[in-house]
Amino acid sequence: MPKSTNLTLVILAFFSIYVIWGSTYLLNKIAVAELAPFMLASIRFTSAGLLIFVICKVMRISIAITRRQLLNTAIAGFLFLSFGNGIVVWALKYVDSGFAALEISAQPLVILILMRILQGKRIKAMSVIGIILGVIGVYLLVSQKQVLHQENSIVGMVMIFMCMVSWAYGSLFVGKADLPSNYFVNTGYQMLTGGLMLCFASLIFGETWSAPAQWSTSVQWSMVLLILFGSIVAFTSFNYLLKVVSPEKVATSTYVNPIIALLLGWYFLDEQITLQSILAAVILLTGVYFINTSKKLAGYERFATRSKHKP
Repeated sequence: MPKSTNLTLVILAFFSIYVIWGSTYLLNKIAVAELAPFMLASIRFTSAGLLIFVICKVMRISIAITRRQLLNTAIAGFLFLSFGNGIVVWALKYVDSGFAALEISAQPLVILILMRILQGKRIKAMSVIGIILGVIGVYLLVSQKQVLHQENSIVGMVMIFMCMVSWAYGSLFVGKADLPSNYFVNTGYQMLTGGLMLCFASLIFGETWSAPAQWSTSVQWSMVLLILFGSIVAFTSFNYLLKVVSPEKVATSTYVNPIIALLLGWYFLDEQITLQSILAAVILLTGVYFINTSKKLAGYERFATRSKHKP
């Protein structure tokens, strides 16, 4: 950590990516119980993108980008937010928030496999162990009877997996794409374009839109927290940490987010935490640890942390 780094800011930033990102599963679960999923995600990201541009204007940060950069941010916005987040929000109608967080914690495993398929990256021995543990953990998680007996739970699980593939491909894409150099501007364009695409999807699927005044108080607060903290504060903290601490330390949020999501879902929504869920979490997160600490995959941690666009 550089000597000039403010320790208090670092601690607050880690709190953001640990607790705030972990809480987004709960907030989305509360909101999607009342709102249409694509509408929910569209309002969240479009609002966050516009707010970011307002902040840029106040801070006198130029938001001018090239046509190529606009196209690339739109592609990233689709992979991370329109599909990668919108479908997860939809899946939360059928699976518990803690379950979704645990399944998504296997994302580094998907990234590693995709790097092997698309880039020919050799998988090292430690990562192979991580993959085996990850597969066992995911199997234990999704094979629970109480999960399989929930209506449309299998569809929800499959769609969450497809979102993980979308995030993984997005993380590889942004590693090579020409994007705005200012990460705040980059985030703003991704959120705005992703939010507009979600709006288009919502209209195609015939979702019913409603005004915020018609929402319950809990949904109103959930949306405010998702926009201000889940989208803007946490993601800004994430990018700040990437500049001042090592990527593998930032990647530790992979282990903490599911635990936060499980506890919040249990406390606020009475979601059940079974012994098999705990065992699956331990095995799965141990596998993720082996993957993240594979020393010879030099570029992996940066790809993995770049893909952490939370629901």
